[in-house]
Amino acid sequence: MASKQHQKTAIPFWRDERTLQLLGQAAFAAVVLFFAYILIQNMVNGLQRQGTTLGLTFLRGTAGFDIAEFSIEYSRSSTYLQAFLVGLLNTLQVSAIGILLSTILGVILGVARLSANVLVRGLAAAYLELMRNLSLLVFLIFWYLAVFLKLPRVAEAVIWPGQIHLTNRGVGLPWGLPTETFETYKLILLAGLVAAAIVAIVLYSIGKRTGKPPLTVLWTLLTFLAVAVVGWFALPAAPLTLDFPSVQGLNMAGGKVVTPEFMALLSGLVLYTAAFIGEVVRAGLQAVSKGQVEAARAIGLTGFQTLRLVVFPQAMRVIVPPLTSQYLNLTKNSSLAIAVGYPDMFYVSNTILNQSGRAVEMIALVMLTYLTFSLVTSAFMNWYNQRTQLVER
Repeated sequence: MASKQHQKTAIPFWRDERTLQLLGQAAFAAVVLFFAYILIQNMVNGLQRQGTTLGLTFLRGTAGFDIAEFSIEYSRSSTYLQAFLVGLLNTLQVSAIGILLSTILGVILGVARLSANVLVRGLAAAYLELMRNLSLLVFLIFWYLAVFLKLPRVAEAVIWPGQIHLTNRGVGLPWGLPTETFETYKLILLAGLVAAAIVAIVLYSIGKRTGKPPLTVLWTLLTFLAVAVVGWFALPAAPLTLDFPSVQGLNMAGGKVVTPEFMALLSGLVLYTAAFIGEVVRAGLQAVSKGQVEAARAIGLTGFQTLRLVVFPQAMRVIVPPLTSQYLNLTKNSSLAIAVGYPDMFYVSNTILNQSGRAVEMIALVMLTYLTFSLVTSAFMNWYNQRTQLVER
């Protein structure tokens, strides 16, 4: 009897809202796939009429062009694939260092923007407003032409303490050269990382159990540094010897010479992105209730302790999501390296495209690579955002 009544009151599928939603989504997906098929088929037919087929076998061809900066073995006789990997590593290098430095500068600017000191607050506000209203491309070109190319010639190099040479050919920095004990020292550094990870896990579990978070980052860093220092002096010979740059004729020799193109791109991205990160940090700090600060001061916490233990943990819930967007913007904005002549992935890919004529494959490869960067960065920041969320009871 009950089953017959249920059959009478059952909603027909053409009136079931859930069924209609699924059908609508399926229809939309089918339309998108249909148009995608038409576009791809049209592209394939056009390439066939030109006697070309899609494929990546051309990456095995000889590049035949020079790249000014490379971190892996490369020459004119290398393949297109090696050239692309050189540009990829250059992009990763600029992006990773830029994210680190822009975060540090952005946090400083965000805190300074809320400083009680009128001069500090005013200078921070002026910097943020100026940089946020500039065109990044115009700023990079100006920064490269008006600053780094206007440095003194090599013969008239400006030498800073520590034998740092500033010239229009690049910045010469002291650099370590590996010795015969360097391979052993790398194993010691690996052991230091493992020890630091163990300390971090233990301190995190203690803080979660006791409710009193220890200085996890500080003790983790000190553990790694302790292992590194002890390992350095325990070896029979130093794993690195310091090599200083020097002027020889019209060029610099020794040390590490950082090109003006790299310095212009990196510093330009850092100065520009840090302004946006500073505003993100300021908004996150202001989102924390003033009552939290007053309560922290009432129990005797110093200003730094209040900022570290009370304000920032709560502000991270607001800071992390827009901070992810700034990291993604910095990575994608590194493609403007072509304006200052730095051989990043887009710069090298453009050269490969012009020589091979494989526009579709190279553009698709570049798009896929930037998409991978974005997805990996977003996944990591989403994971970190979940870890920083405060559990409300």
